[in-house]
Amino acid sequence: MMVNVRQRDGDGMTTGFTGSSELNGETEEEPGAPFDPDATGVIPRIILDLGSADGASSGKAKDKDNEETAADDASSERDAADGDGEAAEVPEAAPEAPAAGDAGTDTEAEAGIETDAEAETVTDAKPVAGAAPATEDKAGNQVADKADDKAEGESGAEAGAEVEDDADADTTTAIRLPAGFRVGGPPTAPDLTSAERPEAPPTTPFRATPPQAPPPPADTSPRPPAGASPQPPAQAAPQASPEPPAQAAPPASPQPPAQARPEAAQESKAPAKSAGATPAAAAAPQGLMARLGALVSSAPRWLPALLTVEGLILYVLALRVPPGPLRGVDPTDINGLGLISALPTSAFAAILIMLVAFFVTVAQSTDRKFLLLFQIATITFALHGAGALVATEPRFPTAYIHAGFVDFIGRTGETAISIDARMGWPGFFALFAFVTKAAGITDMTPILMWTPLLSNLLYLLPFVLILRQVVATTRARWFAALLFVLVQWIGQDYFSPQGFTFALYLAWVAILLRWFGRVEPRTKPVPDKGWRKWLGRLDAMTPGEIVNTGTFRADKLLMLTLLLALFFASTASHQITPFMMLGVITAFLIFKRTSLTWALPFFLGLVVLAWISYETVGFWAGQIDAIFGGLGKILTNLQRNTGDRIAGSDPAHAMVLKARLGILVVILSLAATGLLRRLRRGVFDRAALILLCVPVLALGLQSYGGEIGLRIYMFALPGACLLASYAFFPNLPADSADVREETVPIRRRNVRLNPELTRKLSVLLAAGFAVLFAMAFLVARYGNEKFERVTAGEVAAMHYVYAHDKPSARVLYLVPKEGPEVTPTMPWGEKDVELVNFNGQALVYKDPSNITGALAKLKASPRNTFLAVTRGQVSYLQLNEGFPEGWGEKFRAALDASPEVKRVYSNGDAALYTLKKFVRGTEIPDPQPYKGRGDPTSPWTPVGIAALALTWVTLFAYEVIRLHGPTRAPRARRRLLFVAIPAFVVAVGVIAERFIYIALNN
Repeated sequence: MMVNVRQRDGDGMTTGFTGSSELNGETEEEPGAPFDPDATGVIPRIILDLGSADGASSGKAKDKDNEETAADDASSERDAADGDGEAAEVPEAAPEAPAAGDAGTDTEAEAGIETDAEAETVTDAKPVAGAAPATEDKAGNQVADKADDKAEGESGAEAGAEVEDDADADTTTAIRLPAGFRVGGPPTAPDLTSAERPEAPPTTPFRATPPQAPPPPADTSPRPPAGASPQPPAQAAPQASPEPPAQAAPPASPQPPAQARPEAAQESKAPAKSAGATPAAAAAPQGLMARLGALVSSAPRWLPALLTVEGLILYVLALRVPPGPLRGVDPTDINGLGLISALPTSAFAAILIMLVAFFVTVAQSTDRKFLLLFQIATITFALHGAGALVATEPRFPTAYIHAGFVDFIGRTGETAISIDARMGWPGFFALFAFVTKAAGITDMTPILMWTPLLSNLLYLLPFVLILRQVVATTRARWFAALLFVLVQWIGQDYFSPQGFTFALYLAWVAILLRWFGRVEPRTKPVPDKGWRKWLGRLDAMTPGEIVNTGTFRADKLLMLTLLLALFFASTASHQITPFMMLGVITAFLIFKRTSLTWALPFFLGLVVLAWISYETVGFWAGQIDAIFGGLGKILTNLQRNTGDRIAGSDPAHAMVLKARLGILVVILSLAATGLLRRLRRGVFDRAALILLCVPVLALGLQSYGGEIGLRIYMFALPGACLLASYAFFPNLPADSADVREETVPIRRRNVRLNPELTRKLSVLLAAGFAVLFAMAFLVARYGNEKFERVTAGEVAAMHYVYAHDKPSARVLYLVPKEGPEVTPTMPWGEKDVELVNFNGQALVYKDPSNITGALAKLKASPRNTFLAVTRGQVSYLQLNEGFPEGWGEKFRAALDASPEVKRVYSNGDAALYTLKKFVRGTEIPDPQPYKGRGDPTSPWTPVGIAALALTWVTLFAYEVIRLHGPTRAPRARRRLLFVAIPAFVVAVGVIAERFIYIALNN
C-alpha cells in the first residue's frame, strides 16, 4: 500500500516523502482526524455547536451601530421546515463580533484553566446543508422564531449527550459541544452587541479554520463548499472565520449596554455610558485577579524558560562557590567514584530542575525549537562543563601534548613524524597553529580548559540537522538530542583530533541526508516466500527519512564540494574518522539512501590510501605488524576494550567501569526496542540503522591501543540515540499545519489504554530514563577524575623541566609494568616536544620502600633526566593497579632518604628527582634530530602519483555530470569511466607496491 505523508519542518515549510507499507490487507485510518501523538490511540474530534446553547441562536445578536436587520421571518420559517432549528451566521459578522464572551482572556484566567496560545485545535467549519442564513430587517433587530429556539435547545441537549469515549474504537469519535459551552470557563453573561464589543480579539484554545475564499457581501447568504455533505438536523454550523465562535444570546429582551458589558470592555469605551456600570473601585480588584489568572494560565509558555535559567544559576553557584553545606566542591573529597562523590546536593537539584523544564516544554503541542535548543545547551553546560567549573587547570593530561604539537608547528612550520606518530596526521594541529599565531595567542590554557564544553555544543548543531531529516514527532527528535548529550561520556571531546573530526563526521552525515538523501517507493512485487519475502516487506515499508526535492544543481555542487572538503580535513587530521565516513556513504549506496553514485566511494577510498601511503610512510615503514597485526582479531580486540578495562582492584572505581558498560547495554537495548516499535508501525529507519551498525565493523580492524571500542561507541551514538528515542515516541507526525504533534497510524490496531494516559506515561518514562542517564553520566564521565584532574602543582613541575631542557632533557614516569601503550598520567609535552623526551618508564612496586627499579632507570639514562612523581600517577596506581593507600607519600620519603638521588623540585602535588653523581666527562646529549620529508620511496611512485591525479579528475567529473540527472550525458560519463577505471587500478597497484617495497627495505 502506498502511503503519502507530508510533514511540516521547523521553519514552517512543508516537506513530503512517499513510501510504501505492507499492511496485509488492513485499511488505513482516517487521515483527516487528529490522533494522539505518542500513544496508540485516537483523540476524539471536537465540533462546536454554535447554535444549541440555552435554546438561543448564535446569530441572534443586536448590532446597535449599524441599525440593520438580523433575521427574516421567511428564513426562520424555512429553517423550521428544514428541521435545523438554527440560523447560520453571516460571515461578515464574525470579524466584528468576538465570540464566546468579549473578555475571554480574563474569564479564562479567573477560572484557573491553563491554555497554550501556540497549541491550537482545529475544528471543522462546515455550514449546515439546508439551513437558511439569517438576514436583518430594517428595524435593526434580529427576528427569531420561538420554534427555532425550542428546536435549538433540544438539539443542543442531544448533541451534548453524544460524547463517546471508547479507547478501542478504530474511527474518530466526534464530540459536539453546545455554543454556550465556554472553553476555559463556565458559561458567562448574555453576549454584547457588536457595537459594544472590544476590538482586540480574545484568546481561546480553539481556532476555526479560515475560509478559503473572500467573504461574500453582507446581503449575501453563505453557501456551503462544493462537495459538502449534508449534516443531521441536530448538528450546528460552526463559524467559518478566524475568530472564535460567538456566544449565544438568551431569548429575553436585550439588556442595556452598560449592564451587559464586562469590566474589560469598559476600559476601551467612553465614560459617558456610566449608568448601571460597575464602580471603578470594584473593578480594580477583579482586574488584578484577572491578570494574575492570565499569568497563571500562560505558565506553560514562560515557566520552562524560567526554570532553566534558575537551574543553570543554581548549578554554577553550587560548583563555583567555596565549599560549604550543600554547595561548593572540595577536590579532596573525590574518591574512586570520581567527581560525583564531591558534588553538593544543590548540583543534583539544579540538574533535575533543568531536566524537568525540558520535559515540560517537550510535553507541549508545539515545536519551540529555540527554547528546546537552549535547554539542551544548558544541560550540556551542566554535564560536560562540570570539569571546567571545578578544575583550576585544564583537565586530561593528553590535551597538553596536543598543545605541544601546535606549539611546535607554529614555531618551526614543519611536522615531525619521528617525534610522534600523530604528526603524520597534522591537519588539526596545523589549523590551530595558524589560528593561534594569527591571533597572537601564546597561552592555550583557556582553549584547553573549555574545549570539552565547546565541542559538545558544536556536536549539537549537525546532529539537530540530522534529526530534522527523519520522519519523527517533535518529542522523538528533541529527546534523541537530549540522549545524545546524556550518554556521550566517552571523553574524546577534549583538545584532540578525534574530538574535532567527530564534528566533521556529524556534518558529513547531515549533508548526505539533507542534500543528497534518496527515498524511493518499492515498485517491484513482494515475493511470496523465502528470505526474499522478508527483505521485500522491509523494502516496502514507509521510509524513516525525509527526501528534500527541488534543490538547485548549483546548491548540490556546492555541498558536494563541501563534502570533499570535510573528508580531506578528516583524512589529514585523524586515522579512524575517514573510514567511518567511507563506510557510511557506502552503506547509503547499498541501501539506496543517497542520490550520489559509486564513483564517490572509490574517489574517497583512494584519498585515504594515498594519504597513508605517501604522507605517513615515516610511521608505517617499520611498523607493518602494528598496523595490520589486529586485522580480523575481533574477539581479541573486544577483550582488550571490555574485560581488560575492568581489572581495577578498587571497588568504587570498578563500579565506574561497569557503569560505562551498563550505559552501553541500556542504550543499545532501547535502540533495539525503538527499531521494533517502528517496524510494527510499518516504518523502516535505514539511515539510523546504518549509523548504528557501520562503526561496529571497525572492531575487525585493530585494537587501536585498546581504545577502538570507545571510538566505536562514539561514532555509533547518533544512530543509537535516534532509535532509542523511538522506544518512547515511535509514532509518525501528523499531516496538519496546526496539530504538528498528532500522529497518523500506518495500520489499524487495537488500543487497550486511554490515549491520554499512554501519552503521559511515555513522557514520564522518558523523563525517568533521562534522570537515570544524567546520574550515570556523572559517574561514567568523571569516574577517572582522581587521576585525570590536573593540578597547578603538576603543571609547575613540568614548567621546571621546560626551563632546564637545554640542550635536551628526559622525563621518567612511573609504571607498574613496562609497555608501549602506557602513557604518562601527567601534563606532559606542553612545550619543547623536540627537546624533552617523555618515553622513559620507571618500574615501581606495591612496596613503596622498593625503589630499585626507579634507581636502575635513572642510572641508565643520560644527564638531565628527571624522575617525576605526581599526584595523578599515584592515584592511577592506587585505583587501577591495587597500590595501597598512602603509597605516594611513602615512595617520596624513600627517594628523599636515598643517598643516590636528590630532589630538585617539590610541591604538594609533584616532585622531581635526579642522580646526585654522574660519570665524569659525560655531558647532556643533543636532542635527536627530527626528519623532514626525506621519506623512503619506491621506483613506481611517480607513475602512481600521475595515476592518482587522473583518477580523481575523471571520477569527480563523472559525479558532477551525474548531479544534472541520471540520464544526462550518458556517453560522456561512459568515456570518463573508460579512463578512470584503468587509472584507478594503476594507482592502487602502485600503493601496494610501495607497501611491499618499503617494508622489505626498511
